[in-house]
Amino acid sequence: MPERHKSMKAFGEKLAAANTQLEILEKSDSNASFNEFYKSTGEERLIAVSPEIFQINLGKMCNQVCKHCHVDAGPDRKEIMTKETLEMCLSALETSTAKMVDLTGGAPEMNPEFKWFVEEVRKLDKHILVRSNLTILEASGFKDYAEFFANNRVEVVSSLPYYRESLTDKQRGTGVFQKSISALQKLNKLGYAKDDSGLVINLVYNPVGAFLPPSQGSLEKDYKRELKNKFDVEFNNLFTITNMPISRFLDYLIASGNYKSYMQKLIDAFNPAAALNVMCKNTISIGWDGYIYDCDFNQMLELKIKTDSASHIRNYNESILTGREIITGKHCFGCTAGAGSSCGGETV
Repeated sequence: MPERHKSMKAFGEKLAAANTQLEILEKSDSNASFNEFYKSTGEERLIAVSPEIFQINLGKMCNQVCKHCHVDAGPDRKEIMTKETLEMCLSALETSTAKMVDLTGGAPEMNPEFKWFVEEVRKLDKHILVRSNLTILEASGFKDYAEFFANNRVEVVSSLPYYRESLTDKQRGTGVFQKSISALQKLNKLGYAKDDSGLVINLVYNPVGAFLPPSQGSLEKDYKRELKNKFDVEFNNLFTITNMPISRFLDYLIASGNYKSYMQKLIDAFNPAAALNVMCKNTISIGWDGYIYDCDFNQMLELKIKTDSASHIRNYNESILTGREIITGKHCFGCTAGAGSSCGGETV
């Protein structure tokens, strides 16, 4: 079979899988409607404000295969944002009031245009954040990227499921913890997390199982103490993020028999204060193919924004995107449970 046809077939299979997961979510035993719960905030509908953050998925290729990954990223994924689409993103950013550009993947560094794009975004005076898995910084061909980050004042956000090797490797793969520690030490030597350097590195905690994350503040203290004492590693902040019931984590919930109880746990923990601060209000998510979504999770479920006339980055129109109604579903209970969950950690 020709490579192009293989790629099209794989994409079709991934799309079908997303549709199947969406059906599972919406046909769960619970009759809970997120929109009805959201009304308890005092607002009738979830409405977007003017975009403050451009979250751009540079591709789904990754050097890791993490069990909790909602992107279903891995070495076998071929979806990569082209330079043409990246140029469309730059054109949109030139006209946008957004101040932050949040680069994600997969491993965003694996996009062949990554360095060029970062340098172009810097010229627009935008704050750049890269969601790096850390181990890519230790891989052949990428060992100079830590220095590139420092030279371009890039904020780094990295997943580290726990400060103990066994739990991190259980979720992200054998050997990941040690490579992550090595990358963190390299970033520290370049000035990251050091006083007055202006170089920021934040870590992310995702629960290993079917439960909500603990208090962000108390867990951050544990992380800082253990990583400093054992590895002389420092970081700025710890973000606790709830695992969303989609993609690989949804597969795990179903296979382990935890799906119904986990969904009910999220629904029972609904917090109106967290709902008022969900990240989709001020963020737009741009897929590797240039289509626009309300958030990264909607992107993985193929739930495009309701505004057809501005659904692709080539037709970016901030006045149309501002004030749009955000598409919601039962997966949204993941962002509004307990202290809330966003790409920047707790929301309340």
